[in-house]
Amino acid sequence: MMNIPIDHVLVVAGVLFSLGLFGVLVRRNIMFLLMSLEIMMNSAGLAFIAAGARWGLPDGQVMFMFILALAAAEVAVALGLVLQISRRFNSLDVDAASELNG
Repeated sequence: MMNIPIDHVLVVAGVLFSLGLFGVLVRRNIMFLLMSLEIMMNSAGLAFIAAGARWGLPDGQVMFMFILALAAAEVAVALGLVLQISRRFNSLDVDAASELNG
C-alpha cells in the first residue's frame, strides 16, 4: 500500500477548511452555512486522522469519532432551527434569525 505524505493530506485539509470558512463568511442561506460548517469539521477530522497515522497512534481516530458525534448533534439542532425559521419567516436567510426571541 502506498503511503501518502502527511504534507499533502494537511494541504487538502487546509484547502477544505478555507473553502468552508469562505462559505460561512459569504453565504446568507442557513443551509449553505451549515454545509460549510460540516466541511470545516470534516477537514479538522482529516487533519487528526493524518496526524494519528503519522505517529502510529489511534488518537486521531478517537478525535474523529468525537467530531462525528458533534456533527450529528449539530445536525439535530440545526434541523429544528431550519424548520422554525422556515415556518416563521418563509425564508432561510440567516438575518431572519435575529428576529427570533425566546
